Amino acid sequence: MESVYLETTFISYLVARPSRDVIVAGHQQTTHDWWANRRTLFECSVSQVVIDEASAGDPAEVEKRLAIIGGLPALVITADAESLTEAIMAAGMLQAHVVRDAAHVAVAAVHTIDYLLTWNCKHLANAQIARRIAIVCDKLGHRMPIICTPEELMGG
Repeated sequence: MESVYLETTFISYLVARPSRDVIVAGHQQTTHDWWANRRTLFECSVSQVVIDEASAGDPAEVEKRLAIIGGLPALVITADAESLTEAIMAAGMLQAHVVRDAAHVAVAAVHTIDYLLTWNCKHLANAQIARRIAIVCDKLGHRMPIICTPEELMGG
Protein backbone atom coordinates (compact mmCIF):
# COMPACT_ATOMS: atom_id res chain seq x y z
CA MET A 1 0.00 0.00 0.00
CA GLU A 2 1.34 3.43 -0.90
CA SER A 3 1.86 6.03 1.81
CA VAL A 4 0.74 9.65 2.13
CA TYR A 5 1.97 12.38 4.47
CA LEU A 6 -0.91 14.78 5.13
CA GLU A 7 0.51 18.29 5.41
CA THR A 8 -1.29 20.84 7.58
CA THR A 9 -3.10 22.66 4.77
CA PHE A 10 -4.84 19.41 3.81
CA ILE A 11 -6.11 18.97 7.37
CA SER A 12 -7.18 22.63 7.54
CA TYR A 13 -9.15 22.45 4.27
CA LEU A 14 -10.79 19.24 5.46
CA VAL A 15 -12.30 20.77 8.61
CA ALA A 16 -12.66 24.47 7.74
CA ARG A 17 -16.01 26.20 7.38
CA PRO A 18 -16.99 26.35 3.70
CA SER A 19 -15.30 29.27 2.01
CA ARG A 20 -17.17 31.92 0.06
CA ASP A 21 -14.19 32.08 -2.32
CA VAL A 22 -15.16 29.78 -5.19
CA ILE A 23 -11.61 28.47 -5.74
CA VAL A 24 -11.01 27.70 -2.06
CA ALA A 25 -14.48 26.13 -1.83
CA GLY A 26 -13.56 23.88 -4.75
CA HIS A 27 -10.34 22.87 -3.05
CA GLN A 28 -12.26 22.14 0.14
CA GLN A 29 -14.70 19.93 -1.79
CA THR A 30 -11.84 18.08 -3.47
CA THR A 31 -10.25 17.57 -0.04
CA HIS A 32 -13.52 16.13 1.32
CA ASP A 33 -13.85 13.88 -1.73
CA TRP A 34 -10.28 12.60 -1.34
CA TRP A 35 -10.81 11.94 2.37
CA ALA A 36 -14.11 10.13 1.76
CA ASN A 37 -13.11 8.14 -1.31
CA ARG A 38 -9.34 7.75 -1.48
CA ARG A 39 -7.75 7.78 1.97
CA THR A 40 -8.37 4.10 2.68
CA LEU A 41 -6.20 3.26 -0.34
CA PHE A 42 -3.16 4.78 1.38
CA GLU A 43 -1.30 4.57 4.67
CA CYS A 44 -1.83 8.14 5.89
CA SER A 45 0.40 9.84 8.45
CA VAL A 46 1.38 13.23 9.86
CA SER A 47 4.28 14.41 12.02
CA GLN A 48 4.80 16.56 15.08
CA VAL A 49 5.28 19.46 12.68
CA VAL A 50 1.68 19.03 11.48
CA ILE A 51 0.46 18.64 15.05
CA ASP A 52 2.23 21.84 16.11
CA GLU A 53 0.85 23.84 13.18
CA ALA A 54 -2.66 22.42 13.63
CA SER A 55 -2.55 23.35 17.33
CA ALA A 56 -2.31 27.08 16.60
CA GLY A 57 -5.19 29.47 16.08
CA ASP A 58 -8.88 29.52 16.88
CA PRO A 59 -9.58 26.95 19.65
CA ALA A 60 -12.68 25.55 17.92
CA GLU A 61 -10.77 25.02 14.68
CA VAL A 62 -7.80 23.56 16.57
CA GLU A 63 -10.13 21.02 18.16
CA LYS A 64 -11.48 19.95 14.75
CA ARG A 65 -8.00 19.66 13.23
CA LEU A 66 -6.63 17.68 16.18
CA ALA A 67 -9.63 15.33 16.08
CA ILE A 68 -8.65 14.31 12.53
CA ILE A 69 -4.93 14.12 13.31
CA GLY A 70 -5.54 12.11 16.48
CA GLY A 71 -6.53 9.10 14.41
CA LEU A 72 -3.35 9.13 12.33
CA PRO A 73 0.13 7.85 13.08
CA ALA A 74 2.73 10.57 13.69
CA LEU A 75 6.12 10.05 12.08
CA VAL A 76 9.09 10.64 14.36
CA ILE A 77 11.29 13.65 13.65
CA THR A 78 14.66 11.93 13.55
CA ALA A 79 18.16 13.41 13.51
CA ASP A 80 18.27 12.55 9.78
CA ALA A 81 15.06 14.55 9.24
CA GLU A 82 16.50 17.50 11.14
CA SER A 83 19.71 17.35 9.07
CA LEU A 84 17.73 17.16 5.84
CA THR A 85 15.58 20.12 6.92
CA GLU A 86 18.76 22.13 7.55
CA ALA A 87 20.18 21.14 4.16
CA ILE A 88 16.98 22.14 2.36
CA MET A 89 17.01 25.50 4.12
CA ALA A 90 20.73 25.99 3.40
CA ALA A 91 20.06 25.49 -0.32
CA GLY A 92 18.28 28.85 -0.26
CA MET A 93 15.06 28.13 -2.10
CA LEU A 94 12.90 28.72 0.99
CA GLN A 95 12.89 31.71 3.32
CA ALA A 96 13.65 31.18 7.01
CA HIS A 97 10.05 31.77 8.10
CA VAL A 98 8.86 28.65 6.20
CA VAL A 99 11.30 26.20 7.78
CA ARG A 100 8.34 24.00 8.73
CA ASP A 101 7.62 23.47 5.04
CA ALA A 102 11.14 22.10 4.64
CA ALA A 103 10.56 19.94 7.71
CA HIS A 104 7.40 18.40 6.19
CA VAL A 105 9.39 17.30 3.14
CA ALA A 106 12.33 16.10 5.22
CA VAL A 107 10.25 13.98 7.60
CA ALA A 108 8.34 12.43 4.70
CA ALA A 109 11.55 11.75 2.75
CA VAL A 110 13.39 10.18 5.69
CA HIS A 111 10.40 7.89 6.35
CA THR A 112 10.23 6.97 2.62
CA ILE A 113 6.68 8.27 2.22
CA ASP A 114 5.39 8.09 -1.36
CA TYR A 115 3.28 11.29 -1.48
CA LEU A 116 3.12 14.56 0.43
CA LEU A 117 -0.43 15.88 0.11
CA THR A 118 -0.76 19.66 0.43
CA TRP A 119 -2.59 22.78 -0.69
CA ASN A 120 0.55 24.86 -0.12
CA CYS A 121 1.32 25.66 -3.74
CA LYS A 122 3.63 28.54 -2.90
CA HIS A 123 6.36 26.56 -1.12
CA LEU A 124 5.57 22.86 -1.50
CA ALA A 125 3.43 21.91 -4.53
CA ASN A 126 5.58 24.24 -6.61
CA ALA A 127 7.43 22.55 -9.48
CA GLN A 128 10.50 24.81 -9.41
CA ILE A 129 10.99 24.56 -5.66
CA ALA A 130 10.22 20.83 -5.53
CA ARG A 131 12.79 20.13 -8.23
CA ARG A 132 15.47 21.90 -6.24
CA ILE A 133 14.45 20.19 -2.98
CA ALA A 134 14.62 16.82 -4.77
CA ILE A 135 18.25 17.52 -5.67
CA VAL A 136 19.08 18.19 -2.00
CA CYS A 137 17.28 15.01 -0.93
CA ASP A 138 19.12 12.95 -3.55
CA LYS A 139 22.51 14.32 -2.48
CA LEU A 140 21.81 13.17 1.08
CA GLY A 141 20.56 9.74 0.01
CA HIS A 142 16.82 10.31 0.36
CA ARG A 143 14.04 10.13 -2.20
CA MET A 144 11.74 13.12 -1.98
CA PRO A 145 8.07 12.15 -1.90
CA ILE A 146 5.90 13.25 -4.79
CA ILE A 147 4.48 16.56 -3.60
CA CYS A 148 0.95 17.04 -4.89
CA THR A 149 -2.50 18.42 -4.23
CA PRO A 150 -5.50 16.18 -3.57
CA GLU A 151 -6.64 16.88 -7.16
CA GLU A 152 -3.50 15.16 -8.42
CA LEU A 153 -4.01 12.09 -6.21
CA MET A 154 -7.65 11.39 -7.05
CA GLY A 155 -6.87 8.33 -9.15
CA GLY A 156 -8.02 7.34 -12.60
